[in-house]
Amino acid sequence: MNSPNQKPAGGSFRWVICGLLFWVTTANYIDRGVFGNLAPELQKEIGWTAGQYWYMQVAFNAAYAVSLLVVGRLIDVVGLRWGFALACAFWGIASMSHSFASTVTGFFICRILLALGEGGNFPAAIKTTAEWFPKRERALATGIFNSGSNVGGLLVPLLLPLFITWLNHVFIGGHKIGWRGAFLVTGLFDILWIIAWLKIYQKPAQHPRVSPAELAFINSEPPEASVKIPWSRLFRFRQAWSYVLGKFMTDCFWWFYLFGAPVFFAERFGTDLKGRMGPLATIYVLASFGSIGGGWLSGFFMKRGWTTNKSRKITMLICAACVFPVAFATISDNIWISASLIALAGAAHQAWSANLFSLASDMFPRRVVGSVTGLGGMAGSLGGIALFLIVGYLKDNHFSYVPIFIAASAGYLLALSVIHLLAPTLEPAKVDEA
Repeated sequence: MNSPNQKPAGGSFRWVICGLLFWVTTANYIDRGVFGNLAPELQKEIGWTAGQYWYMQVAFNAAYAVSLLVVGRLIDVVGLRWGFALACAFWGIASMSHSFASTVTGFFICRILLALGEGGNFPAAIKTTAEWFPKRERALATGIFNSGSNVGGLLVPLLLPLFITWLNHVFIGGHKIGWRGAFLVTGLFDILWIIAWLKIYQKPAQHPRVSPAELAFINSEPPEASVKIPWSRLFRFRQAWSYVLGKFMTDCFWWFYLFGAPVFFAERFGTDLKGRMGPLATIYVLASFGSIGGGWLSGFFMKRGWTTNKSRKITMLICAACVFPVAFATISDNIWISASLIALAGAAHQAWSANLFSLASDMFPRRVVGSVTGLGGMAGSLGGIALFLIVGYLKDNHFSYVPIFIAASAGYLLALSVIHLLAPTLEPAKVDEA
């Protein structure tokens, strides 16, 4: 058995699995991001109001919350291999269905279908991480695969203008493909990943590419009981509420950056699709570094002998401090200053998120991590619903984004206080004794 400070020996195939998680998360956010990046142009063609756009995000998040709750539990029951593949297939088809929408109602339906599938990504990925990595590597592995959300977000604004320019010159039956073709292209990433996942994934103990030494390292923590835990029992634990409330209070702001940044830049600075490319790319480049850096930093603290509790919370405190200046993004007259402040906040959020995700596997046994993560993701979506309802109201009544950015500035410090109050030591939940 490896000691906590001992370096693993005999293989690193677990990082191939992490690479698959990075790939599918990238594909997930490509599917999600095309609509938001095209929103200012689609608004002119389809004719929705500024408020209706945010109400579409409400519908998306409501469906996403249901999906996280149901799919997280389903993956615990059905298993990762087929559960993950089926979820990806569902959201891939839903993403392509956007190409056939021509009305506001049609886009509402497509967003709901996409969200119902996409909710499977993070519960399955977190469960895979808990299955394939010991605790001291989970935050780094989570940070790596979670950076796929930033890479997906980066690729969309960089490549979408090129694809649209090309697709505007492609005709089928006398009709220009245009933006509709962009939604069809995204399905290719999903299909290729499903093939790779089904070919490569197996449990560590059954995988021919995992050496005995690597398997010993993966299983270097004490074995867990195999007793099934009723799903309703999770609500009894302060640890679950600390994770759920942390997600509720902070995930909404990442949703806001994801869906709101293209619209914010278009409204405040008058940018078109190409004009938004650089600022949006900056946000996602820095967010990628933040995701990996946040996971690395808490692992670095642990290697120096800090407890898991201290390592996670000091890292999250640093993240909360980095988000604070984002309130000034709305008062700047320079698009690059605003983009840089949002980028810093996005990077800090992703670093925060890598550690917050790891809290689920820090405090709960592996067999219920999918369910706990699903609960937290559902709470994050509910937070997004609440925020988007507020934004929709503000935009319908011609208010600015200033109150939203101020809330983002203070939200993480408040969330960390709640987490510490409910889980002061990150003590593992005694689910088998409840």
